[in-house]
Amino acid sequence: MATSSDTLRERYARLRDEVGDGVTVVVATKYLSVDELGALAEAGVEVVGENRAQDLQAKHARYGDAFRWHFIGHLQSRKAKVVNECCELCHSLDSASAAAKLTIPALVEVNLSGEPTKSGIAPEELPAFLELYADVRGLMTMPPFAADPEASRPYFRRLRELAEEHGLAELSMGTSQDYRVAVEEGATYVRVGSTLVGDRRPQ
Repeated sequence: MATSSDTLRERYARLRDEVGDGVTVVVATKYLSVDELGALAEAGVEVVGENRAQDLQAKHARYGDAFRWHFIGHLQSRKAKVVNECCELCHSLDSASAAAKLTIPALVEVNLSGEPTKSGIAPEELPAFLELYADVRGLMTMPPFAADPEASRPYFRRLRELAEEHGLAELSMGTSQDYRVAVEEGATYVRVGSTLVGDRRPQ
């Protein structure tokens, strides 16, 4: 990793201070190799979120005790076993088939934008879906990408309202580009990557 552990530690501390005590920073590791996770551990990162079950398995095998592990990618029912074994929380439950195989606490992913390319259930399906799984702690959403973080605010606000309607305490919303707005709207988890490690997406 090009970024030093000292720099990562400073960025992480600043991020934690910025979001406050009530918000858990989940560091997204999708674009980091197994070897690069060591620098996150040295920097004091506590919670990591992985998008792919195969990568989760490989990274957890090496650094299982170094972090608390969350699953933040699309959950396929056939991958639930790996998620159950490695993670304390799944942020992205959105199918009955996955609910039948998941055994850990979960957040239900809600597609508030109606975009067909996004995962998540429709808001009107939420009451029935909540009856499928006993250990739902809250909700998660991904707003449409926008250059202006303020464009995400209505989606974050709506997710908070839905959670309140159903008595759910946890809200996973906000990524590197709009986490500040998410925190203002009540996020309890923010999922950040580039804010900490720089933009690592393949060019």
